[in-house]
Amino acid sequence: MASADTALSIEVRDSLADVKSDQWNGLSDDGNPFLSYEFLYTLEHTGCLGQHNGWYPRYFLLWQGDNEKQLVGAMPAYLKTNSYGEFVFDWAWAEAYERNNMPYYPKLVCSIPFTPATGQRILIHPSLARDVHTVMLANAARQFCHSEEYSSVHWLFLTESQSRILSSGTSAVDEEATDENSDSQTGTTPDRLDLLKRIDCQYHWHNNDYQSFEDFLNQCTSKRRKTIRRERRYVTDAAIKVTKRKGNTLSEQEWKWVHELYESTFDRKWGNPSLTFDFFNQIGSVFGDNVLIVLAYDENAEQPEKPIACSVMFIGKTALYGRYWGCREQHHSLHFEACYYQGIEYCIENGLRVFEPGAQGEHKITRGFIPTITRSAHYIAHPGFRNAIAEFLDEETKHVEHRREGLADRLPFKQPTIDVD
Repeated sequence: MASADTALSIEVRDSLADVKSDQWNGLSDDGNPFLSYEFLYTLEHTGCLGQHNGWYPRYFLLWQGDNEKQLVGAMPAYLKTNSYGEFVFDWAWAEAYERNNMPYYPKLVCSIPFTPATGQRILIHPSLARDVHTVMLANAARQFCHSEEYSSVHWLFLTESQSRILSSGTSAVDEEATDENSDSQTGTTPDRLDLLKRIDCQYHWHNNDYQSFEDFLNQCTSKRRKTIRRERRYVTDAAIKVTKRKGNTLSEQEWKWVHELYESTFDRKWGNPSLTFDFFNQIGSVFGDNVLIVLAYDENAEQPEKPIACSVMFIGKTALYGRYWGCREQHHSLHFEACYYQGIEYCIENGLRVFEPGAQGEHKITRGFIPTITRSAHYIAHPGFRNAIAEFLDEETKHVEHRREGLADRLPFKQPTIDVD
């Protein structure tokens, strides 16, 4: 690692192909699988990004050193020509721009494609001052927005700590470090970012040191215990076998079935699948033990070896992330079993603290998932629209907070709580 006083420079690339995976992965140790080089690069080189869905990589890289440069910071970002696959909805903003004969697209989104999971959006090497250099990379994105004439920059599903850093923009510490850390090569210095904060609500399950699924149920009211047990019996009584498998144990044929089931969700709903078979096939070998596949089989089917449903989850250091689901037969409560109860069981058995099953779905609350605040930050280049959107977000924030508080009565626990953010 270069010394702390070595010059810094920022570069924007449209591919990770020439970035060393160990340098990228060395920027974060929180175990979030979606921030790993392997996940991002697999998305890139298996045909999941591009013109067909409007995601174009723009990776911001912070380098240290003159000759042998070391990667000391990174921000995965994407030029977007629509708002699909983001899960932080800004369609109304785009329509307002259109009504005023102004383009909202392209915009810059700092997020993980098709992945509404909370995590760091700006990665900084532990040897650097995290706050200062987080703001430095965010400011580079803001300047890039102006130079490329984008409408806006959006950081989606931020951690609480990174939301605080970006919202404060420039702390007293940052201001003292401005001269020391300015970069003549890029013109980027810590600056007031002028970002708008936005919150929403997801539903996360939290592991209170449960010893078994029954232990979890014992913390629920009698009514909810009976309901969850009944939902699980619907599946077993239908002669459906549910198994959990790691990604590196599936054959190529099994991955084809998983991909078919994933695509089936889009066949029934409006939209187009973005993830290719190559992505699924490679992610199994690349991530291995960090991909959990729940497969459901109908023992009375003509092809009992072919799954009728599946869910795909990713395993982090302390959290499990539910991502994709698909089925070719409808069975009572099978979705709950494959997407929720099997994940809860896995967290308990393996000591994971949190289970994030994905975006939306108030039906998750009665099954033990706590309403949890999610955060984003937005830079709107046009002053007039920035002020209008700020007013909108003030009202929206009050509504989200009020709605979250009102959901406490729907929790299944004997002592409902929504203190977890």
